[in-house]
Amino acid sequence: MQLEVAQKIVAATLASARSHKFKPLAVVVLDARGALRSAAAEDGASLKRAEIAIGKAHGALAMGLGSRTLFTRSQAQPQFIAAVTHAVGGALIPVPGGVLISDGAGTLLGAVGVSGDTSDNDEIAAMAGIAAAGCKGDPGA
Repeated sequence: MQLEVAQKIVAATLASARSHKFKPLAVVVLDARGALRSAAAEDGASLKRAEIAIGKAHGALAMGLGSRTLFTRSQAQPQFIAAVTHAVGGALIPVPGGVLISDGAGTLLGAVGVSGDTSDNDEIAAMAGIAAAGCKGDPGA
């Protein structure tokens, strides 16, 4: 993923959060291999929000599923999600706000993770940021 795209996703995610009057957010964008491309935490975001955002994005990439799907799966198969969380070194947060990013051709570019408001609101902001960058988001189902 190009740095400019990642930065646009971060900026647009935060702009969406402000327009909705969400609580202060942390936003991270990881590329398809899980490397950090861009990140920001708003003034007032609590101390570990960036780490939670990374866990949402990393978990989505690790499983190839938006974190909403991981949340649903955690309800049905908590032992499986616990085992996967252990397998990926603890970097899996199975709640909405981790969204896979692809281009128009369906190629996986990476994932965005957002934390700071409710998980549903985190996901809303993430989807707005991805769309503003001209990409497609998959939050899971």
